[in-house]
Amino acid sequence: MGHLDPRFMLSGFFIGLLVGQTGMGGGSLMTPLLVLFFGIHPATAVGTDLLYASVTKTAGTLVHGLNKTVDWRIVSRLAAGSVPATLVTLFAISHYNISGPTSGRIIALVLGVMLLLTALSLIFRRGFLALVGPLLERVPPEKAARLTIIVGVILGVLVTISSVGAGALGVTALLMLYPRVKMAVIVGSDIAHAVPLTMVAGLGHWWLGSVDWPLLSSLLSGSIPGIVLGSYLSAHVPDAVLRPILAVTLMVVGGRLVF
Repeated sequence: MGHLDPRFMLSGFFIGLLVGQTGMGGGSLMTPLLVLFFGIHPATAVGTDLLYASVTKTAGTLVHGLNKTVDWRIVSRLAAGSVPATLVTLFAISHYNISGPTSGRIIALVLGVMLLLTALSLIFRRGFLALVGPLLERVPPEKAARLTIIVGVILGVLVTISSVGAGALGVTALLMLYPRVKMAVIVGSDIAHAVPLTMVAGLGHWWLGSVDWPLLSSLLSGSIPGIVLGSYLSAHVPDAVLRPILAVTLMVVGGRLVF
């Protein structure tokens, strides 16, 4: 593979375009794209995508930080659970040959399940929140803080293994725990939390030898202009159109990985 591969630059551009428009879809589409269409080992796809996400999420965090749409209390609670869980998960998988075929199949299976869950959260989020919202509004702040740490633990494990879950699933969980917080702040806080989570997990995968640096540079060189263009187009393409398309795509790809 050359230093910059046009195939991966183009893939990064289209994924970045979608992320810029919807704020999600990076890990959910990048990792399965690398696995299913380019034949890259699942462990390498996950490790490379984690570092890819840490760079793109950093840019998103800067924007949300300037707009004051980040609740750093929520971010710190999530990180208090996710970072230790990530380190423990990395230590556990370091005892296995993650580049082998068996580990590849397990990672692909977890990835597929996560994609299906993400798709369901996109489709049924509003109905689910409407159902449980009145009950969650009575949750005391102290309990919400503890539950946020637990959510961080779950995300830390799942994202370290599959690179998926910090976006749609994280936002859904935060909407349940903090129903009075504005949506923009929920999204900004989720993106800000993804930075330490994906950075620690990505560096851990690098330590395990499952990061392809030429691939990473090709993806980033394409995705950065894609995100810029997608952010501009987001004002012109309704979310009601993009969200169902993304959900159906995730269900098809997730089903292919699982079955």
